[in-house]
Amino acid sequence: MNKEKGINVLSLFDGISVAQLALKELDITVNNYFSSEIDKNCIKVTQHHFPATVELGDIKYIDGTILPQIDLLVCGSPCQDLSSLRKNRQGLEGDKSSLFFHALRLLDEVKPKYFLFENVGSMSNRDRTRITELLGVQPIAINSNLVSGQNRNRIYWTNIPNIVKPDNKYIRLQDIIESGY
Repeated sequence: MNKEKGINVLSLFDGISVAQLALKELDITVNNYFSSEIDKNCIKVTQHHFPATVELGDIKYIDGTILPQIDLLVCGSPCQDLSSLRKNRQGLEGDKSSLFFHALRLLDEVKPKYFLFENVGSMSNRDRTRITELLGVQPIAINSNLVSGQNRNRIYWTNIPNIVKPDNKYIRLQDIIESGY
């Protein structure tokens, strides 16, 4: 990605816009940041920290064909129906996790140079295989405990080149609490 020129980003299920924070930390200039988020509190936090964010609202009603060229699409679609923590999970057919298909539609409509999809590591092999086939890239499993004080097993699908599992930094939650970070 060209840091100097700046990029256009579409973030689906944006939450509090941590992707935007990550890009800032990486010193990647963002020309336009388009967010799909429906939680009013998340939008409020995003607008406080990143007031230039263009809020697009509900993913079901976004027309990707009217957006400018998107360089990076990031997506962490709802996992409630995919997670093994849910009894009688419905997988990609569930009410919330089926929103993945709107993200897939937008991926096709905006045709970004790069994309990054993330979801819960405890999904069924069937759903993992299906997402892999639909996105056309092999996933990489990364647990956040390698680089943070939390234990969150996640699966990432991306066409960004040279992505590898990070080295273990041996960060403990206690270390973070004690440092006041």
